Amino acid sequence: MKKIVFAVTTDLNYDQRMQRICKSLAGNGYEILLVGRRWPVSKPLQPQPYAQHRLQCFFSKGKFFYLEYNLRLFFFLLFKNADAFGAADLDAALPVCFKARMSGKPFIFDAHEYFPEVPEVISRPAIQKMWRAVEKFIVPRSALRYTVTSSLAGIFTRNYRVPFSVIRNISVLKPFVKTEKEQRYILYQGAVNEGRGLEMLLEVMPEINADLWICGKGEMLETLQRRARELKLENKVKFLGYVLPADLEKITRRAYLGFNLLENLGLSYYYSLSNKFFDYLHAGIPQVVIDFPEYETLLQEFEVGVAIPLEKAALKTALQELLTDEKRYDFLVKNCLLARETWNWQQEEKKLLALYETLWQTQQKLNS
Repeated sequence: MKKIVFAVTTDLNYDQRMQRICKSLAGNGYEILLVGRRWPVSKPLQPQPYAQHRLQCFFSKGKFFYLEYNLRLFFFLLFKNADAFGAADLDAALPVCFKARMSGKPFIFDAHEYFPEVPEVISRPAIQKMWRAVEKFIVPRSALRYTVTSSLAGIFTRNYRVPFSVIRNISVLKPFVKTEKEQRYILYQGAVNEGRGLEMLLEVMPEINADLWICGKGEMLETLQRRARELKLENKVKFLGYVLPADLEKITRRAYLGFNLLENLGLSYYYSLSNKFFDYLHAGIPQVVIDFPEYETLLQEFEVGVAIPLEKAALKTALQELLTDEKRYDFLVKNCLLARETWNWQQEEKKLLALYETLWQTQQKLNS
């Protein structure tokens, strides 16, 4: 049985991509250990078919957090044995890469995003330069590498002249349960950070005949809560904070519309493909989605929502149309139900397992 140790900087309860990947590998003969971080408000770890461990850090954000976490991760890994070591994104990659090289084992890199191009890094040139240096160091040293979209895979391949595969962040296909929409609400799930279109959404909500539920936390949470009070939306907007995946699935099924807009604050956002896009359609709910390349490509295959630019007038029009035009809404719902049969984790899992099989075959040739 092959053993793999993965590391992330997230709380393991909420990292749905890593949960899916680790479950798939664990269910197909791998022994998996997933290492993450413990937040001050972390809930007990949810049971999983693989081993989990969270590192306790004194710092919770900023450069001191990254320094502390990487040091703690390195010493945690120092005495761990495995057949391969993997990291999700650059912020956990260095100690994992060092451990893999020290052990003579393959290093796996899963790029959830284009880290030097995320908004909080782009705005700080010195920090961006540092992360680019980290990327330049670790990517060529990885034995297996994959990311979330074809666009990002192309960028990595051009920059480093190494192949990058694509494993999309797609929901697991489950039996569809038709759920009554007892209360019409628009749902946003994900990080409550800059550039997610949430400020604009609040501005149009006084004219929208529906409520808004926001599931998640982030740097913009207090600002949005304050703005909701200023707009007198206290009875119309719910801030639910972090929601465990099982509970979030129920909330998503009861929603009327999904919200998935982004501001073009860098290539990581522009070429992104969020898991919420698939979560919404798997729940059978249409969505308002940003007109970025990856989303427009998918909407050409299955029209599961309305793609718009990040503009107030366009957002207001799209929401009002979907809330009033029942024929249009039902058409999009039917497309969601068709799309989920094609876009699902069961299909993506096949590609994932094939990638790992190729990794072991390559290692076997190198060792023979």
